[in-house]
Amino acid sequence: MSRRRRIYEGKAKVLFEGPEPGTLIQYFKDDATAFNNQKKGIITGKGVLNNRISEYLMVRLEQIGIPTHFVRRLNMREQLIREVEIIPIEVVVRNVAAGSLCKRFGITEGTALPRSIVEYYLKKDELGDPLVTEEHITAFGWASPQDLDDMFNMALRINDFLVGLFMGVGIRLVDFKVEFGRLYTQDDMRVVLADEISPDSCRLWDVDTNEVMDKDRFRRDMGNVEQAYQEVARRLGVLSESGEQREIKQPKISA
Repeated sequence: MSRRRRIYEGKAKVLFEGPEPGTLIQYFKDDATAFNNQKKGIITGKGVLNNRISEYLMVRLEQIGIPTHFVRRLNMREQLIREVEIIPIEVVVRNVAAGSLCKRFGITEGTALPRSIVEYYLKKDELGDPLVTEEHITAFGWASPQDLDDMFNMALRINDFLVGLFMGVGIRLVDFKVEFGRLYTQDDMRVVLADEISPDSCRLWDVDTNEVMDKDRFRRDMGNVEQAYQEVARRLGVLSESGEQREIKQPKISA
């Protein structure tokens, strides 16, 4: 596929003009960042693995009725996606205490939370992606009350599904971050799941050993980052024991 006009480049992905109006090509990089871009590095093969893992999870979520921007995977590093207006809010769902939650409240890492907690963060690197409330979001016009309802409800549905899916392959979904966008059509607008779901955006621990299987290995200089991502892909069935990639059966989704 010939290279198209670059629309946007983020820390882990690049968006290019798509082949048809209303579509984009999402390219997954090997670049890794942490602590709001203060730590940078390369995780060899990460883009390929995240492309496959996110494809698999987006397809599974579509199958249970979660609308997404995903159309289909194009090659090892690229996906065809629908163009959406990204809502500048990161939605984090927490099942087990980890990361900033432990620092803010003095909770021991690994403590099971009494229920899943949904948090909102403003997407603004220069401010450190601050934690915000629903009042902030609606008062400053970052999202409407209806947008928030849709995001909240979808985030909990996504969590319920992914907790079971990962548990089935021996992985505990500690927490994860998702982003949403507004998809406009001739008839209406709806909020859909956007960006990606991968070990870059989830905390994943082995059920039996609590071994970290996500980007925290890069954040904390734990080593074996590539192997951890590969293991997640293997357990999900998108990478064979020999390292060969497996095709994913996808439902027909109109572009």
